[in-house]
Amino acid sequence: MQIAGIKELKAKLSMYIDRARKGEPVVITDHGEEVAMIIPLSEERKAIRTLIATGRARWSGEKPQGLGGITLRGVPLSETILEERR
Repeated sequence: MQIAGIKELKAKLSMYIDRARKGEPVVITDHGEEVAMIIPLSEERKAIRTLIATGRARWSGEKPQGLGGITLRGVPLSETILEERR
């Protein structure tokens, strides 16, 4: 794992982005204190971006709402768990 201060990060940002692209996380420090991290994109995020780019999925960028019209039958799982604990 690479560590870089803010000053060095500003001067060599492209280099650190390339490292993250290759899978290496970079910890950012401010006066020796770790304050942030540049990490590679997850495989899940890459897959979602591919689905969107190919038109196989849509996403507005907002948090998904509900289950999209799916209705569940029976007793809620939370009630079942509480019953089992008794």
